[in-house]
Amino acid sequence: MKFNETKIEGLFEITPKIFYDERGYFFENYQDEEFKKYGITENFVQGNQSFSLKGVLRGLHFQSDPFGQGKLVRVISGKILDVAVDLRPSSSTFGQYEIFSLTGENRKMVYIPSGFAHGFYTIQDAIFSYNCTQLYNKASERGILWNDPTLNINWEVSNPIISLKDLELPTFAEIFAIQ
Repeated sequence: MKFNETKIEGLFEITPKIFYDERGYFFENYQDEEFKKYGITENFVQGNQSFSLKGVLRGLHFQSDPFGQGKLVRVISGKILDVAVDLRPSSSTFGQYEIFSLTGENRKMVYIPSGFAHGFYTIQDAIFSYNCTQLYNKASERGILWNDPTLNINWEVSNPIISLKDLELPTFAEIFAIQ
């Protein structure tokens, strides 16, 4: 596996080493010792999978402490634009984000540490898989409005399909009392 650290500390894009032969292919999507080399020591305790139609935008979601979740995300089939936003107030990259292109073909993964909001836009119908370092806790579920003017994320879309719940999320400034 190749770990590419982004401009945001602790956020990695991971490219697996894929072995092809006449039968198909094989790759490791997780290997504990490899992750530990890059300081990723949490245990993954929950796995989730979702399917989204083309045009769906999910997020930006996070869980508040003490139930904050680190996530290892990937696309099994299809194509998404994946976004991670640094919500750690003590971080030098607080409020900054990274965008990743994840597809069933490139098989790239992203490790998103606790303290980040996460969302994605489906460019092609997609099966999305993610493992979490904490169990889901409904009471700590939070989010930020997808088109927040402070974050100014370029989703490359103007009219996505969004749940009513996600449309009612607060802004970054409302959560962090930024003037």
